[in-house]
Amino acid sequence: MLHEPSVAVVLPCYKVTRHIMGVLARIGPEVSAIYVVDDRCPDGSGDFVEAHNTDHRVRVVRNAVNLGVGGATMAGYQAAIADGHDVLVKVDGDGQMAPELVAHFVAPILEGVADYTKGNRFYDLAHIGRMPRLRMIGNAALSFMAKVSTGYWDIFDPTNGYTAIHAKVAAHLPFDRISKRYFFESDMLFRLNTVKAVVMDIPMDAHYADEVSNLKVRAILGEFLSKHLRNFGKRIFYSYFLRDMSAASLHLLLGVFLMLFGIGFGVYEWSVSALRHVLASPGTVMLAALPMIMGLQFLLAFLMHDTQAVPRQVMHKRLYDGRLRAAPLADASTG
Repeated sequence: MLHEPSVAVVLPCYKVTRHIMGVLARIGPEVSAIYVVDDRCPDGSGDFVEAHNTDHRVRVVRNAVNLGVGGATMAGYQAAIADGHDVLVKVDGDGQMAPELVAHFVAPILEGVADYTKGNRFYDLAHIGRMPRLRMIGNAALSFMAKVSTGYWDIFDPTNGYTAIHAKVAAHLPFDRISKRYFFESDMLFRLNTVKAVVMDIPMDAHYADEVSNLKVRAILGEFLSKHLRNFGKRIFYSYFLRDMSAASLHLLLGVFLMLFGIGFGVYEWSVSALRHVLASPGTVMLAALPMIMGLQFLLAFLMHDTQAVPRQVMHKRLYDGRLRAAPLADASTG
């Protein structure tokens, strides 16, 4: 007999004692368990919750060392998976996310149309105006980088920390390799793509009051860019050469080769012409331009294929019917 799906909320806690009890009080009855993760908080979030909490669903999990928001979230995930919960919802403890939306994040997963849902604060134009301008611009830049590196071209607001995931899918992710700090949400998307999980955006508003965000967009743009480039290279290798080869793989190889040849030949001939003070012949110009034009066409064909290759078959349904076993997938054994 199928059991009633059980929902667990994970709240990473670090310097949120002013807000955490208010957040806990707003979590509805659709949630079976709440895991408050004290990420070696200097304010003693775990002790504070245990001293003031009256909700029987709350369990405090303590990290021995500070692991960042990602490490705290994964500690909560592991505890919830061990206790047998079906859907894991991550909500920040600082009050910027409305706990009343938990049901909206869980519904697509329970309905079998998504493996992972995440918030998107950019759906409603009226709400975007409330977001600090620098954060809005930074999120737009980070969203584009995330689309390229993760392969989820249809999602936005990748650093949004309001998320829900099916426990069967979470159990297949290599927790020891996922970034544990601010890159956590973006790295999760990359890892989800490697197991072909379906990701869905959930429209939401964000509340900005007296909470202080530890995420400084200007400071992390460079770090995020390098990590996105790393993940992009991994994704392309895994998807188009290691696990499968298709026409898109050939388009990519030909496009890169022709572009590099055209640019290299053009730069060389331009340098020779400049040194000799003579104009390059039309044939020489065409020999440089034509490979670049053809290479660009091949790369655009690859991009078209990549944007259409977003996972569409829900992973946790495949896990249930036995076509995908519970062994870690290829990415779990790679960095």
